[in-house]
Amino acid sequence: MTTQTADDVTQTTANNDSMSSSLRGIRFYFQRAVIVIGVVGTAANALILYALIASYQHKKHVLIFHQNVLDFVSSLLLVITSSLKLYYSYYSGFDGYWFCTLIESEYLIWVVILASKINLMFVTIERYLKVVHSAWSKDKLRNWMLYLAMALAWISGFVHMTATTFATTKVIGGVCYAYKFWRSTAYLVSNRVVFFVYFYAIILIIFIYCYGRILSVIRRQARVLVHHRSATYQTHSRRLQMSVIKTIILVSASFAICDLPINLHFILRLVRNPALSDVSNVLYYAAMFTSFLYICANPFIYATKLYPVRRVLLGLITCRQTPGPPTEGCIEMA
Repeated sequence: MTTQTADDVTQTTANNDSMSSSLRGIRFYFQRAVIVIGVVGTAANALILYALIASYQHKKHVLIFHQNVLDFVSSLLLVITSSLKLYYSYYSGFDGYWFCTLIESEYLIWVVILASKINLMFVTIERYLKVVHSAWSKDKLRNWMLYLAMALAWISGFVHMTATTFATTKVIGGVCYAYKFWRSTAYLVSNRVVFFVYFYAIILIIFIYCYGRILSVIRRQARVLVHHRSATYQTHSRRLQMSVIKTIILVSASFAICDLPINLHFILRLVRNPALSDVSNVLYYAAMFTSFLYICANPFIYATKLYPVRRVLLGLITCRQTPGPPTEGCIEMA
């Protein structure tokens, strides 16, 4: 595929105009649902961020705190971007170009989303090192390594989206055409392959391997210690194993399921078929909805596993349910 021309853009516009009314209706509702889920994600992550700071866990679990910051920022940007896109339709001049490039193309959102995916991988690796290689992590793992991991997460998102967006997005005749102008078919396909492998497949493989090894180590430790402990400890050990297993299932399965639609969307975009193109447009908003469902659930999967964070959240609920002024206990809990 050669560089897309104005005639190609006209044909694309005609295909979009021919989208059935039913598909337009579905897309309309998904657009609104995306804004709603963005609001929920912003509120949920803001609540967990408060709990992490109030319980002083943001200093002990730097990567988990950073994960919640990324999820909060991406949710907030989703609300702002999606709302602006509903009312901004004509692009002209310098302002129009930058609005098209940064907002209409969702460049800012995807920089943060991709950084969040890579940071999530580093969270998994950190947990793997602390459980499977606990002695090494105590001697060798330093805060500067965690800060470097955070920087690499941002760099990954920034580099991929900058190389993709600015080279393939243009404004023609007051209309924004995001990700329409590719040098060749090979360049487009390679971009999709890199996205799928680097931001989905590798992360999923790391999830499965690291959490599998973590579970194996915990089971081995439980078998060794159970001979030297009471029945009460055995019960506690089983509960600990079940908690880890549930976390593994939630994290790995949720990521695999919720992130699959967006990858399917990008694959469908490779097929130059008007019918599939219409379906792909609707699928994009459905994919964004499921991706942010994961972002909403993610802070509770990770952060609420920490007892001090749970204590702060439960304290907030208790205080709000108690009539009258806050009690001393509520103040201490918050």
